Amino acid sequence: MFHIIKKVVPLPNLRLWARFANEATRVYDVTPLQSKWPAFRSLSTIPGLFELVRVDAGGHGIVWNDEIDLASEEVWHNGQPIIEGSDRK
Repeated sequence: MFHIIKKVVPLPNLRLWARFANEATRVYDVTPLQSKWPAFRSLSTIPGLFELVRVDAGGHGIVWNDEIDLASEEVWHNGQPIIEGSDRK
């Protein structure tokens, strides 16, 4: 089963808030990806790039540009679940 992303919002400290089609939300930290894949380093070195994040056309991932993207499953499985109305954002 694919987890479709409906909305993504950039947060401080290279974190993303994502809402999925099933209304669940996750906060995903992009920082660890910078040591794994060089393309992700530009999210912290190019001013304003991180804030350009958007959901791809089908909701199966998020993208910044032609070189940097994340699958929705990565965000779902490795993001921290957020319970609406809680203090855990």
